[in-house]
Amino acid sequence: MRMQDKVVIVTGGGSGLGRADAIRLAEEGARVVVTDINPETGQATADACDGRFVQQDVGDEAGWQALIAQTVKAFGGLDALVNNAGIAIVADIEQTTAKQWRDTLRVHLDGTFFGCHYAIPAMRDSGGGSIVNMSSTAALVGIAPYLAYSAAKGGIRSMTKSIAAYCKAGKLPIRCNSVHPGSIHTPMVENALSTLAGVDLAGAEDPDAMRRALGIGEPRDVANMVLFLASDESKHVNGAEFVIDNADTIAPGSPRQ
Repeated sequence: MRMQDKVVIVTGGGSGLGRADAIRLAEEGARVVVTDINPETGQATADACDGRFVQQDVGDEAGWQALIAQTVKAFGGLDALVNNAGIAIVADIEQTTAKQWRDTLRVHLDGTFFGCHYAIPAMRDSGGGSIVNMSSTAALVGIAPYLAYSAAKGGIRSMTKSIAAYCKAGKLPIRCNSVHPGSIHTPMVENALSTLAGVDLAGAEDPDAMRRALGIGEPRDVANMVLFLASDESKHVNGAEFVIDNADTIAPGSPRQ
């Protein structure tokens, strides 16, 4: 049990990568707090991993303060945080509105900032911990139809490295790493395929066969990396970025997340 009794918060856990992360961590013994803006899907994931659900808008600072305080009070500390919540609006540089831009950065950058800002003191009091920030291959190569998303994910990449450097300089036993999925079978990628390529993956006769044919990974592929980074197995890994895309960023051939 690689996460036995460790307390973990997973944001955006109602579906996609967040749901897979929460379930995988729980399988290895973690006590998981699942958050999501959607109470129905969030509670469903919490039920699936025998965890606790908290409805959360990750862009709300007061909500983060309450979440961290409630988690520490309920479980006695905080060992890991997975900043997974995100949105992806299909719009290029000319199509993106000011509201779309601000909404995207609010969820990704504000949400990740607040999470790290308030988790670090709790982890320090708990004797250390691990922060896993969900970025994307969009942070590395840029995706034209996802202008705001690409920018936000790039910001998460840089923020992660700054936090890791801060923790090392301060001799804090806290690590911060980023994960960069490529094309993974999630609702977000299903929407991208439908909108940009006219491909109905969800409605396919054999979605799994189509997924494999398109070179699209499974959420558990990402969850296994998150598990490694949240666990003590990665105790000397800090400030690193982990690309999960089957070489797609260096040998393009399938849609990216």
